[in-house]
Amino acid sequence: MWRAAGSARSSCTRWIPARTHIPLLSKKETSNLYKIQFHNVKPECLEAYNKLTEEVLPKLHSDPDYPCDLVGNWNTWYGEQDQAVHLWRFSGGYPALMDCMNKLRQNQEYLEFRKERSRMLLSRRNQLLLEFSFWNEPQPRQGPNIYELRTYKLKPGTMIEWGNNWARAIKYRQENQEAVGGFFSQIGELYVVHHLWAYRDLQSREETRNAAWRKRGWDENVYYTVPLIRTMESRIMIPLKISPLQ
Repeated sequence: MWRAAGSARSSCTRWIPARTHIPLLSKKETSNLYKIQFHNVKPECLEAYNKLTEEVLPKLHSDPDYPCDLVGNWNTWYGEQDQAVHLWRFSGGYPALMDCMNKLRQNQEYLEFRKERSRMLLSRRNQLLLEFSFWNEPQPRQGPNIYELRTYKLKPGTMIEWGNNWARAIKYRQENQEAVGGFFSQIGELYVVHHLWAYRDLQSREETRNAAWRKRGWDENVYYTVPLIRTMESRIMIPLKISPLQ
């Protein structure tokens, strides 16, 4: 995968490997790697799926032999229905991910969990993510909150331009502590950005977003980033009982 050097609107481009944008956008790649999972559950199985998930996943989170932490666990409320979303952190990057995966292959309880879970699913997909250097690192928070996951699929070659604009714009969206985390994909579907926000409720979301438009400079960020987007999606999500993000 390659990207064009310079602005996406430039008429003269040269193509260089896309990986070169990582040090400019992310925190140290060897520190934290994230995995996001999307599970589409059979409607009649969602309650059983949640119960099974809440029994098994916290054991991995609390076991010091597994270098992985639960960041957040949700059901989609508005957006794709009967969907579960899980966000994991691997402290130590790719080596930690591989260490965890190798151990899970030998974990009989987890293998039984996967087998039982598979009967409840229609489909599943995941991505490996890095976090933007200018976003907050996701930290546990008390609730109740609703969460919005905004997913942007960008035009190839525009990630640096996206990051440059959001590095300036994020200050307009932090006054109410709504900014939870920002990530971009490394494995799975590429040139995908996820922004995670927290609000007390839908009315609070509306008021917070409207307030941003009254701040000088926010409209400029939107003006420069909208042309970079191929598609965008918003999910409103409710935390599961086990989620550190409540």
